[in-house]
Amino acid sequence: MNFLAHIYLSGTDENIIIGNFIADAIKGKKYQNYPLPIQKGILLHREIDTFTDSHPVVHQSTARLHKNYSHYSGVIVDILYDHFLAKNWKHYHPQPLAVFVQEFYTLIRKNFTKLPARIQRLTPYMIADNWLLSYATIEGIGRILAQMNVRTKGIAKMNLAVKDLEKHYDSFENEFTLFFEELKAYSAQKLIELNRNHN
Repeated sequence: MNFLAHIYLSGTDENIIIGNFIADAIKGKKYQNYPLPIQKGILLHREIDTFTDSHPVVHQSTARLHKNYSHYSGVIVDILYDHFLAKNWKHYHPQPLAVFVQEFYTLIRKNFTKLPARIQRLTPYMIADNWLLSYATIEGIGRILAQMNVRTKGIAKMNLAVKDLEKHYDSFENEFTLFFEELKAYSAQKLIELNRNHN
């Protein structure tokens, strides 16, 4: 899953949200250098990624892309799934997406010094271009994929994946909807376990 899903699945604890957001930049046991509530967020992120990467429904989505994008297929599916979460946000959260996103940006600005250097470099671009809200449209996803493609020096051709999204839109959406219900339940249970075991 990509940024929006990880933030959403963190619940309401601000430190867990921060930990989940920064987790990709924290390798191995370095998470132990952070305060306990942020550690929980990092560990939750890892649990979500493990569950996602091994799920058969997600494998259906990545298989559709593998011929053209090889090992980048998983990264692309993460982004596409965030699109469907954003597009169907009202089914998952009572708060409007625009408000949810702005509250997250405010949280990150307030806690900027806690972020690893890599995330500090990324965050201003995320906020300036409003990545999280832009996920809700195909045009926005196209821009995100183009930016990701630039980071691979054009090797991944990820910018072309928006055409795959349009071609197989209903299949991707159905797979996301089925998978995300399971992921929500799994994440909620893991959050309970993390709070019980790391207090």
